[in-house]
Amino acid sequence: MGWASPARDHALETLRTAVGHGAELLDVADVFGHGRAERLVGRLLREVPRDQVRIAVGVGRAPGTSTHPFAGTALRRQFEQTLENLGTDHLDVYALDRLDFGPDDEHLGDCLAQMRALREDDHVRAVAMPAPDPHHRNPEAAARRFVRLFKVIRPDIVTLRHNGLCPPIRLDGEYIADFTARQGVGLIVREPLALGVLSGKYDPRRPPRFGTGDSRRGHPWFTPDTLTAIEPELSRLRARFGPDPRILVRLAVQHCLRLGEHTAVVVGATDPEQAGAHHGPGPESTDEEARFVDETYRRMRSRLADRLGHVPGPARARARGARTALR
Repeated sequence: MGWASPARDHALETLRTAVGHGAELLDVADVFGHGRAERLVGRLLREVPRDQVRIAVGVGRAPGTSTHPFAGTALRRQFEQTLENLGTDHLDVYALDRLDFGPDDEHLGDCLAQMRALREDDHVRAVAMPAPDPHHRNPEAAARRFVRLFKVIRPDIVTLRHNGLCPPIRLDGEYIADFTARQGVGLIVREPLALGVLSGKYDPRRPPRFGTGDSRRGHPWFTPDTLTAIEPELSRLRARFGPDPRILVRLAVQHCLRLGEHTAVVVGATDPEQAGAHHGPGPESTDEEARFVDETYRRMRSRLADRLGHVPGPARARARGARTALR
């Protein structure tokens, strides 16, 4: 569920199809559609047993009438509105969408106190915090801040933007998957398909155009330069595994799942057909095939760096005023 206001019947049928094909985790945020996305998920929850799906909700981008999303009791008020929108009495995951707690982290204490109270009262089953942006301009500084806040927040889960176009994230000298596994913390991976780019469905000669409210609009992954740079490696995957975009989707998702047994992957879909294809069963890659895919993605990142001077990502898009794609 993304930023644009969803067309209700179409989006609800997409959710039904995803759950019908085995999706167990629904990922939404309080700002998506200004609450309409949450209410849409609430309609689905009236149709399926509550324990059949897990609901993850992101918080931290909508200040409401407060001066900051985490100031005072703002988080608690937003949480109560989220429960009302969803029509449920608890969240499986309540995820901080960002680590901005105001100047000198002045709102961190308020935020943590409310998160811990919700956790202790069993209104929230797990608390999540976001990993550093893989495209951060200063990855070392971002990693240091994350590790410091990790020790304070003590999350149950880390949310991670990860796909074949994202540089690996290292924390205290180890990859983030190893860091979280060692800490006994789960991973929720977002954007495993690089917003659909890794499905191979976009032609660099005719780059896509997205409407107002679509978070992909203006994103650097959809420029002719980016699509042209990665096309030879997508062709390499097609030659090895076949031309069907659903195969490339499966390879991209399995690439993320190989981060470890503590990993869940959120795969987006814009219509029921996509939802069925993205969540349908498929054969597991062999170890040799997995190595081939990993090496191909590494070559993609290398091609982007050689052609553009960097690997483009959402952090650079935000610097130009575009909105980050979420789910």
